[in-house]
Amino acid sequence: MSKLRSHFRCFRGCAGTYSVLEVIYTCPKCGGLLEVQHDIDALRARSADEWKRLFDARVGTTEWPYGSGVWGKKEWIMPTIADENVVSMYEGNSNLFWAERLGRQVGVSELWVKLCGNSHTGSFKDLGMTVLISVVKQMREEGVPVRAVACASTGDTSAALAAYAAAAGIPAVIFLPEGKVSPAQLIQPIANGAYVLALDTDFDGCMRVIREITHDGESPDSSIYLANSMNSLRIEGQKTVGVEIVQQFDWEIPDWIIIPVGNLGNISALYKGLKLMQELGIISRLPRLVAAQASKANPFYLSYLNGFREKVSVEAGSTLASAIQIGAPVSYEKAVQAIQETDGIVEQVSEHEMAAAAAMADTTGMYTCPHTGAALAALFKLLERKVVKSSERVVVISTAHGLKFTPFKVGYHEGTLMEVESDLANPPVYLPADAEVVRDTIQRRLT
Repeated sequence: MSKLRSHFRCFRGCAGTYSVLEVIYTCPKCGGLLEVQHDIDALRARSADEWKRLFDARVGTTEWPYGSGVWGKKEWIMPTIADENVVSMYEGNSNLFWAERLGRQVGVSELWVKLCGNSHTGSFKDLGMTVLISVVKQMREEGVPVRAVACASTGDTSAALAAYAAAAGIPAVIFLPEGKVSPAQLIQPIANGAYVLALDTDFDGCMRVIREITHDGESPDSSIYLANSMNSLRIEGQKTVGVEIVQQFDWEIPDWIIIPVGNLGNISALYKGLKLMQELGIISRLPRLVAAQASKANPFYLSYLNGFREKVSVEAGSTLASAIQIGAPVSYEKAVQAIQETDGIVEQVSEHEMAAAAAMADTTGMYTCPHTGAALAALFKLLERKVVKSSERVVVISTAHGLKFTPFKVGYHEGTLMEVESDLANPPVYLPADAEVVRDTIQRRLT
């Protein structure tokens, strides 16, 4: 098999390629985002069936680093990274849950939820951070002067960066919008030893600051390495979620994949993994993708309404789906491609719709974060409009674990969430320690 290589190139198509070990985030010619390009001809030296057998054989293996859901596909991700520089916590391989009871309630027999929150730090972001930190570790081994890694975050990115940086022994600097992340998300990077800066702004403001202090390699500030999703290394790991979904269906393609979006790196990555499988002949078509946004932070939805003729930015309002409370998404152009090339849809949901969808899912045994609630609510709206058919196979990507959003859960069941009617509230019942009173109360509940 030919020697596998990968490099950065301009997403917009400008001439030139750049090493993945170079400190560079945007195209020097046009300022657009970069993407990692692989040698497709070299990858085609293995047949589609050979790739399937190879990847299936690696699931759950103890052979380093292939037991990871990301590094089990190393040839497609970052083939030139030395195994000893891989920083992995065996992320990926998360459960594809058949939401049978919820599906019956909404009229979809094949409703599946990809539980990406069942991971080391409790979110989808682990998939990308293992790749970025592994590359940074190799950069440092080869003498590239990276002193620290840094990110702006609405919570989950910071947790993933802090954990993987700590595992690698690399300092991490975290920029969080003050008062806009959950307590569980705030304590994660603190516990992992990151230097946490709470800025008096929103995520977009944090992003502006971090872009000013992290620069491409010609700047003295380039010793602080940017770890946000505008760094294309993140996308390489996150794209495995699409590959993993298809693999878990025995290499069959679902009809729809629905994902909550904010900065738009996740849907860009999802598309990239699916497209690679199509190019290698593993799948013959692409599923339709749906991007779900909160109506209070809906720039991509507004851009979709104008046919993507104009990129819309907004001042993101306060939303329960705090991880997608972003008004100026960085990965806009890549996400547009993902929607257009898959005949996809962008949908928005209200605070009540996302909270109600999450509560409904929870009554069937799940424990959903508000962002998963947004994706489920988008599905319910598409079902109501008969865009999604009851006979189709639908996958909703749950990007984080519900335990990271305990105040959201408590607020719902206490009936204190703004703009939300808690129709499924289930508060505890306080009783005296009297068996007769307890028995009567239970009987009333069960009748």
